[in-house]
Amino acid sequence: MSHSALRNNYKFKIQEVSSLKKSAEFRVEGLSRILSYVLGIRPDEFGLVPDEEGFVSIKELLQALHEEPELGYVRESHVKEILYGKHREEFEVDANRIRSLKRNWGFDPGTDVDNVPKILYTPVRRRAHSVVMQEGLKPAKGRFNILSPSTEMALRIGRRRDPDPVILEIKAEAGHKAGVNFSSFGGLILSGWIPSGFIAGPPLPKELLEEKNTPVRPEKMREPQRSFHAPAGSFFLDLSRDPGQERRPKGKKQKGWKEEARRLRRGKGR
Repeated sequence: MSHSALRNNYKFKIQEVSSLKKSAEFRVEGLSRILSYVLGIRPDEFGLVPDEEGFVSIKELLQALHEEPELGYVRESHVKEILYGKHREEFEVDANRIRSLKRNWGFDPGTDVDNVPKILYTPVRRRAHSVVMQEGLKPAKGRFNILSPSTEMALRIGRRRDPDPVILEIKAEAGHKAGVNFSSFGGLILSGWIPSGFIAGPPLPKELLEEKNTPVRPEKMREPQRSFHAPAGSFFLDLSRDPGQERRPKGKKQKGWKEEARRLRRGKGR
């Protein structure tokens, strides 16, 4: 079946599931076919890149489904209904991940793309904007940077992690000529680290620039305090904290009771 036919079949299934939802009928059959398309045929259409075992997180799958107007109602409980029904052998769940066991896609991250688009787009979290512009775009451990020829797809992917992501422009053609590796996954492009010289984006916010240019004051070094362990049942007086010292008058030392007794005895002997 051609891609266009598969896509039309997928659209029909969305309408079918929506109709079942409105009539309150059992919708597992239609939803299972939609998941088969999303996970097993064209995950890239939904901005999903499975790991090397074919798994995607259930959370990210639901986010992608909710971006479709007719599938906003789907919850994890609906996915689990499929796993308990007659279609359970078509999918596999591992902790919080899910994959289709019938996959018609594949990709080799080591295969370099020959014709890299001149410009690609990728989202970053707003708080990571300044770091990326200085240090380049680094993928998460064991993953890839996900790039798209369209800003719409980049924005769709980015909003799953930040409600207001920053869309960066990647000079992919120039980066490829300089040795950056790009791999194709359907309509998406994957990459490893991209140096900052091949990244363009909106100017940094004023407050971030001010924070970046503010010199950091070195903290005053404190003299290390000596510590030791007291034997059990004992305690130590801290004479520096004796409140009586503040109340004692300065000057000549006051006489004690012995001196006062001697003075009285001398007076009686006279």
